[in-house]
Amino acid sequence: MLELRKIAVTGGLAAGKTYVCQILRSLGAHIISADAIVHRLLSPSSELHDKVIDLLGHDILDEQRIDRVKVAKKVFRDPTKLQQLEELLHPAVRKEIELDYRQAEQNNPQSLFVAEIPLLFESSSEDFFDAVVAVIASDDICRTRFAATTGYGDEEYFARRSRQLPDAVKMRKADFTIVNDSTLVALEAQVKDLYKTLVNM
Repeated sequence: MLELRKIAVTGGLAAGKTYVCQILRSLGAHIISADAIVHRLLSPSSELHDKVIDLLGHDILDEQRIDRVKVAKKVFRDPTKLQQLEELLHPAVRKEIELDYRQAEQNNPQSLFVAEIPLLFESSSEDFFDAVVAVIASDDICRTRFAATTGYGDEEYFARRSRQLPDAVKMRKADFTIVNDSTLVALEAQVKDLYKTLVNM
């Protein structure tokens, strides 16, 4: 059995990573999301749930569940708390990704194993993957998309963007780059070409 190739998709805030992954899924890839893993890990029954409450306080709860909006508001303006939270989350997410990969490899109906990880390089997680794809878009476009999907303005956008590496650094570190500054049709064409390259590596 051929080894299932491990691909990471990363990139800037609101650059279109999730949509790139949706296209890859439609082409036959197995997709997982670091954000979805965090959501699962923060369920009330998890050990990590209690550690995050110990770190940030009970005021992040909403009906006994961790409210990620409250968490974001608390940590994005407190670099120390943010770093402590990431030291809890990143190793746990990495472990879940590796478990998911082993399960996908056993089943092996997919062509690629793709993990969407916004803070891939920032968390030094790239060594697990066979290739890294960076999705980028201009700052103006990303700000507009961010506002449309979250309802937040520029202050929140720049607060979150400041914890990420610049796009130029991500492009340099990545093996492939998708530029999402145009239409969805143009994006789909880029991703389909990328998919052919990845499955034939």
